[in-house]
Amino acid sequence: MHAFGAVMDSPDLVALAVVGDGEAETAPLEGSWKGISFLNPARDGAVLPVLHLNGAKISGPTVLARKPPAEVRRLLEGHGYDVLEVTGDDLPGMHRRFAQILATAWERIRGIQQDARSGSWDGTRPRWPLIVLRTPKGWTGPAEVDGVRVVGTWRAHQLPLAGVRDNPERLAELEQWLRSYRPEDLFTPDGAPVALVQEAAPPGELRMSASPHANGGLLTRDLVLPDLRDHAVDVAAPATVRLESTRRLGELLREVYRANPDRFRLFCPDETNSNRLGAVFDASDRAFMERVEPGDVALSREGRVMEVLSEHNCHGWLEGYTLTGRHGLFATYEAFAMVSASQTIQHAKWLEEAESLAWRAPVPSLNVLLTSTAWRNDHNGFSHQGPGLIQNVITQRGTISRVYLPPDANCLLAVADRCLRSRSEVNLIVIDKQPQLQWLTLDQAAEHCARGACVWDWAGTDDGSDDPDVVLACAGDIVTMEAVAAADILRRWLPRFRVRVVNVVDLMALTRPRDHPHGMAPMVFEELFTANVDVVVAFHGYPGAIHQLVHGRPDADRFHVRGFIEQGTTTTPFDMVVLNRASRYHLVMDALNNARRTPRGASELKAWCERRLAEHAEYVVEHLEDMPEVRDWTLQRP
Repeated sequence: MHAFGAVMDSPDLVALAVVGDGEAETAPLEGSWKGISFLNPARDGAVLPVLHLNGAKISGPTVLARKPPAEVRRLLEGHGYDVLEVTGDDLPGMHRRFAQILATAWERIRGIQQDARSGSWDGTRPRWPLIVLRTPKGWTGPAEVDGVRVVGTWRAHQLPLAGVRDNPERLAELEQWLRSYRPEDLFTPDGAPVALVQEAAPPGELRMSASPHANGGLLTRDLVLPDLRDHAVDVAAPATVRLESTRRLGELLREVYRANPDRFRLFCPDETNSNRLGAVFDASDRAFMERVEPGDVALSREGRVMEVLSEHNCHGWLEGYTLTGRHGLFATYEAFAMVSASQTIQHAKWLEEAESLAWRAPVPSLNVLLTSTAWRNDHNGFSHQGPGLIQNVITQRGTISRVYLPPDANCLLAVADRCLRSRSEVNLIVIDKQPQLQWLTLDQAAEHCARGACVWDWAGTDDGSDDPDVVLACAGDIVTMEAVAAADILRRWLPRFRVRVVNVVDLMALTRPRDHPHGMAPMVFEELFTANVDVVVAFHGYPGAIHQLVHGRPDADRFHVRGFIEQGTTTTPFDMVVLNRASRYHLVMDALNNARRTPRGASELKAWCERRLAEHAEYVVEHLEDMPEVRDWTLQRP
């Protein structure tokens, strides 16, 4: 799948992808064969898969190696490939036959591309070549060890000769094996390759290690990005306007497509419209090389929006696309991001190691948008409710990991602009697609996102003259609404109770500067959260993430976190926050329980909150929707 991403919008690139028969048993690889259904030979490069069937994995046989060759051929032909086969163990005969097969595959690739680029192509998906290479496991290694067969068995996957340091006989066998490759014919006494070897190596950038495609930062060109003001929401006052925030992002991405027709793609598992990003179809169709029927919408071979119902494919395509110097965004339902979470982690590890190699140029970042989030997948149920990817990303090195929780459309635009300009990072953006309250103007959002976290003076009752009685912090769109609503309740019931509201958009700002480059300086952290006042945090993800991030901050035990605690079902939006004890009423009670003083009227307010929760429980069962005062809540300031 990485190979397919690498050749998209790179018409002169051929990526040879060697697939082991063990790897061929994995679900991501099984899905990746479909890549040819999305490659346009007029615009894209080509992938030449080499399926290497050597018969075994670590401790047993492989499925495809044990299948009759005719079945394997039919399987691959069914995916649309022109299958070429090479089988044997004789040398140098195998070298010659494999070289001939490579030449044949290259000739067919060039023929397909020349037809497509010369105008003689009828638009039908080509049958791209694929090579099946069959050789013995452990080929050219020790045939037997202690009378047990090694070559051609799973044992060749292990260390064939163990104990060479302590066993002279084993050491002699190792020497005999290594000398069978005639190193004296290949290297000088000083260890340098002989002239014959050097002459066989391709020159300059034709060498695999010197190809700029293998060091994609050398090929990277900045995106031409639109003016955010053309897509901003007009916010006259906080929490008075509702709209779908990701729809504004879709409009922004539409213009990114138009301005960058050869270096930006959106990758999404069949959810572009669902995630409110459908404006991109004004600029590009979905890519599709299979049959297009009259009822299809925004689907063509010229399309560059990548949709396939496989998180693995979408993620892998984006990785290959960015590692070869282009830019993109992977958008998916939040819960389904866990399907490809291991890919996110492995890509982060690659970026982490690349930092230590001065010759590696920075590449465009891996940008991941999670929408259809845990808190608003009330109609889909518990299977669609899970914010786990946040937990995975925050554990990566601070130089790489970024997690953004924009509370509204303008913050989303500011965050997206920053992520699309960044290099060699994993940027995780989490925001829901449903209509939601808008809080900040574009200028306020830009400043807020640059700082990472800010006090929202208009939301609280803290005038800054002294420490507040309690801090209400929030990170995430749905819980931000609950936190502001909680502060509003406290203001109306207890006007002299000092509440400070802090919104966090850059989650990594909570960490110490020594742990993350975005970490707030100690003085800034204290300005927001004080040095000793208790902080009630309403968080989008699992509560433990916040405790992990504030570890090492002064008196970290004063942070009390409400977040997703694995309570979910098919229910109403507000019932989701009630089930997870993160509703405005729970936050009010938490604020009273953890405040530095107990104001007069606190017990009455707590009892009122408990009654409201009981009323909600009855109302939602009877009416199958939330109470109007919750469902239609807006911020009414005196």
